[in-house]
Amino acid sequence: MKKLLYTPAAIIGLFFMFSFTPSVTESISTDEQLPVRGFCISAPSPGRVDEFMSFIKEELAPRHVNTLILRVDYNYRFKTHPELRGRNPLTKHDVNKLVKACRENNIRIIPQINLLGHQSWANRPGKLLATYPEFDETPDVKFPENYEWPNEDGLYCKSYCPLHPGVHNIVFDIVDEICDVFESDAFHAGMDEVFYIGDDKCPRCSGRDNAELFAGEVRKIHNHLALTGRELWIWGDRLIDGKSTGIGMWEASMNNTWRAIDMIPKDVFICDWHYERPDPTPVMFAMKGFRVASCPYRKPAVGVSEAQNMIMYRQQSARVMRDNFQGVIQTVWTSAGNFMDEYYGRKEPAKTDESAVACFKSMFAVLED
Repeated sequence: MKKLLYTPAAIIGLFFMFSFTPSVTESISTDEQLPVRGFCISAPSPGRVDEFMSFIKEELAPRHVNTLILRVDYNYRFKTHPELRGRNPLTKHDVNKLVKACRENNIRIIPQINLLGHQSWANRPGKLLATYPEFDETPDVKFPENYEWPNEDGLYCKSYCPLHPGVHNIVFDIVDEICDVFESDAFHAGMDEVFYIGDDKCPRCSGRDNAELFAGEVRKIHNHLALTGRELWIWGDRLIDGKSTGIGMWEASMNNTWRAIDMIPKDVFICDWHYERPDPTPVMFAMKGFRVASCPYRKPAVGVSEAQNMIMYRQQSARVMRDNFQGVIQTVWTSAGNFMDEYYGRKEPAKTDESAVACFKSMFAVLED
């Protein structure tokens, strides 16, 4: 018998063909509408922690936001590796205040540190590679004095080498520390936009399958977190075939990491970000057995569509599939201070009808209808 192979695009098509037809479904209560109503933003600077606590209480809680992903990265006063402290880092006291605010408002707080990719920005390395340059997957790629994209080296953000024998000893120390101080039962590892992987010049990764390398790193992080009963959350773009879906290299993979979707544990939570269109890839992740949330950014129409689509997916699915469609997470790619300044009218957005603030307000207004 000939074996049938289904691409991600075919899976999405099949779901729409067979799922969105008139059928008898169980009614869904308001509380079950979307299990995850999330907000993702960089952690506030120490001087704005109190203001952010008020934002949690006065803006997130009334909208029934129940999940807060805080991008901490190296902006914490680490004790295990003080050499990795960023400038003006949060203290344990600062974090305790944020944890208390979330607990009082029934919000699950999940810290994030970018792992694997996003180890540099523009013409400078991030804290990990600046401190431990031996972890660099592409040490031969030098930072230009004036960064431009595109460039001959394909340099967007650097990655650490997932097979370097010393990298996880360092990384897991700070992951454990940040999870402990946030009292979290989950950790977000980022892992988006990984363009440098399996480099031909890497003595460890050269010649290896990019999908195997990516999946191996996901499994390693997942298994480490499982030792303390914690979940792994990641962005979903590297698990989408950018060619067959037509999504391309940014919100999907063009370097073959997408095949890792069949090589990682099913209890990894997928944050499926799409900022230009509400691409229906949550269907693919759900049909593969993953829990997934849609993640918009700055376009209100996209955020509204993603929320409405997620509700539709849940309403039109059988129970086993419904539980995989978890909800939505508003993402913010500026500082918490900048977001609050814009939110409260102290700063004008670059585009009044296209901003994270506008998207956040529009999407959650729909969810309250």
